[in-house]
This record gives sequence, structure tokens and C-alpha cells, in this order.
Amino acid sequence: MNGDGKINAASMKAAVDAIRGGTGSIDVVVLAGSAPTSGSATPECDAVMALPGVNSCTSWTLTAASDGNNTQVNADIRNAEFVYFAGGDQCRYAAWKGTALEASVESVVAKGGGSGGGSAGHHINSPVVYDACKGSVTSPEALANPYDSYITFTTGMFDWPNYSGVINDSHFTTRDRMGRTMAFVARAIKDGRTADGKAWGVGVEEGSSLLLNKNGQATLYGTEAFVVLGDHQPEQAASGKPLTFSNFKIWRLGPGQTYDFKNRPTCGYYLRSVTNGVADANLYSGTPQSTCGASGGTTLTESEPNDSRTAANDATGNPASIAGSLQTIGDRDYYRLSLTSGQKLTVDCAVPTAYDADVYLMDSAGSTLARSVNSGSGADETVTFTRTATGSGTYYLDVEAYSGSGTAPYTCTLTSA
Repeated sequence: MNGDGKINAASMKAAVDAIRGGTGSIDVVVLAGSAPTSGSATPECDAVMALPGVNSCTSWTLTAASDGNNTQVNADIRNAEFVYFAGGDQCRYAAWKGTALEASVESVVAKGGGSGGGSAGHHINSPVVYDACKGSVTSPEALANPYDSYITFTTGMFDWPNYSGVINDSHFTTRDRMGRTMAFVARAIKDGRTADGKAWGVGVEEGSSLLLNKNGQATLYGTEAFVVLGDHQPEQAASGKPLTFSNFKIWRLGPGQTYDFKNRPTCGYYLRSVTNGVADANLYSGTPQSTCGASGGTTLTESEPNDSRTAANDATGNPASIAGSLQTIGDRDYYRLSLTSGQKLTVDCAVPTAYDADVYLMDSAGSTLARSVNSGSGADETVTFTRTATGSGTYYLDVEAYSGSGTAPYTCTLTSA
């Protein structure tokens, strides 16, 4: 998902490699709503064909909504492994909603391929699409009236796995679009376009690309991108009135940084508000909240099955402690945690005499970062880890039975600083 219409070679190569699994080659289809006005007639395919692992690239320029039912277009899409929506006008892409083309693109993702795009093509790949069908809106206009006639949305088109509740925006910092993304997020919540009273804006800067993998982890290629969370009803969002919305939670991603859309973080953000249509200063930078990692004062009791990272119990709400039991030999209990830059986590586990438990802290890929393997039944375990990387990250705590088993509970106290 690119911040402008150009192919980002690094992220596109990573996408190609992930789809082909390191062997073979893939076919790519580029979809555009209008032809280039100068230069090459197929600029996206020119860039894609320069990458290793690409067998072919076919460009289609479709100027009418009915073109979404073109038989040859849909055959080409279904035979491809990646579909790229070019820059241009996302309203033309939104017009393909409900045509055969929509289902064809969805079939590519369903078989393990990918979908992406730049600028307008980035917009169309979110479940809530700012379609700009009545014109483009600026940040001052959107904040002054979040129901401006130029703010129109399309929903119910593409809703990719792990990416629910999102509104994409492009050319983000260069064109100062944080304010309008805030308005889009507030509108999505107020209008009930997303679930659970929350919406996420994803703004990608020009020259940058956000690659979302099959596990829901997005990695930034380029300079910067932003995730903007609204998690409550706006204080004021009404036609003809300026927006008031307190405490948007904003994550800024730098080169190589990640955001886990499957297990969305609860730390690492800075806060910015809009009052009567006026946004706080310094929208594009801020100090991550230091208190969001503090223990929540509650105990999380394990819920089986939780014997793998994919089945881990969610402890990102920062409970004061976790409790469980190891009832079979070799039983493993996994808990998912979130840490922000500079945050130190200490886990102290009190182990009953019924078994000998070991404790491991792992990164999001499952690599061990810290462990405690004291010998003997009833031996307590302690691990400590400090996140030195910028931004926030997902971690896993693994409590496992080295020997013995039983229903007696262990209790691990979580202390963060």
C-alpha cells in the first residue's frame, strides 16, 4: 500500500517473494482507471518486470463501471497472483463494487496472492474507502465540517484479513492529510461504518509503502506512515459544525518499523485532539505515552487452548498478573504482550510444588529473548526484558511444564517501567 502512485521496488519485491515462497515466479495484473498522460503507457508494469520472480505483468485501463464485467479482464486477474491498483481516481475503482472484478480480486487473495496499490490504489484497498466521488477535501475543510459534501465513502468492497475497521489515506505528510484522516475516523465511528465504536486511519507518506503480510503484520518501506485510532464517539461531529474529538491515538512508523493489525497494540502511541475544528500542534510527531504500559491492576486467568503463539491469550491490556495451571506433562501456556520503546518488563512467576515450570519471553517471530529455567518442582522463575527498538512490538510469554503436572495454579506478576 503505497503513499503515491509509483511502485515501491523494495516492498513489491518483498511481496513477490512472500507469495512465491522463494521459488518460481508470479503473474501480476495492473488495473488503472485512466491512461498515463505522458511517458510509458505501462509505468507500473515496467517497474514490476524489473524485479526478480515476476513472470508477466498485464496492464488494463478500464474507464467505465461496466468494464468490471469484462470477461478477459477477469480471466487475467484470476490467473494472476498479485493485483496492483494504479494511482488516479479511486471513485472509478469504487464503481467496480459488485462487478465480477471485485470477486476476481478477492479470489487472488483467497488463493494466497496479494492486492495492493498506490495513491488511489491505496485508498481502494481499505474496508472503508474515502472515494472522493464528489471531489477532494483538505484537512482544514474536513475539520471545519466532517460532513462536508466532498467527504463520501464506499464500504462493502474489499475487507482483507486482519485489516478491518481501517480507512486508508495517501500523500500523507506532504499534503498535510492528518486532519482529514482524523475527520474520516470520527465519521466512521459516528456513522457506524466500523465495529465496536473504533476506527483506524492509515496514512502513508509519498515514497513509502506499507506491506501487510498474511499474519497481519505491516512493515514500512520508506520514510514514514501513521496509524490513527479513534476509540470513542466524537464529542462533536455534525453537519455544518466543526469537529471536536479528544485523544486520537497515533502511532508513527519509521523505516523498517512494524504495526501488528492482527494483534493491535495498546502502547506506543502519542495523543492529539481536535477542538472546534482546530487540531493540536505537532500532529506528525510526539512522545509515546509512558503510562500505557503500566499494569492494569487485574489478573488474567488463562483460557485453553493457548498452547501456541497463534492461540495465545491476550495480555496486551497490561494485567497486573496472569494465572494458570499446567495440567499435563509438556503443557504450554502462551500470553501475548505489547511493549513500547524503552519499556522494561519483569515477569515473576510463583510455581506450585506439583511441577517444575520454565518461562520464556519471545519476540513476534517466536525467537527467545529471555528465559528462566530454574531446576526443581516449585522453583520460582523470573525473566526481564527491555525493548530498545523504536515504536511498539508484540511479544509472547511462554509458561511450560518441564516436568510434572497438576491443577495447582501458577501466578506470574507483570511489572513494567
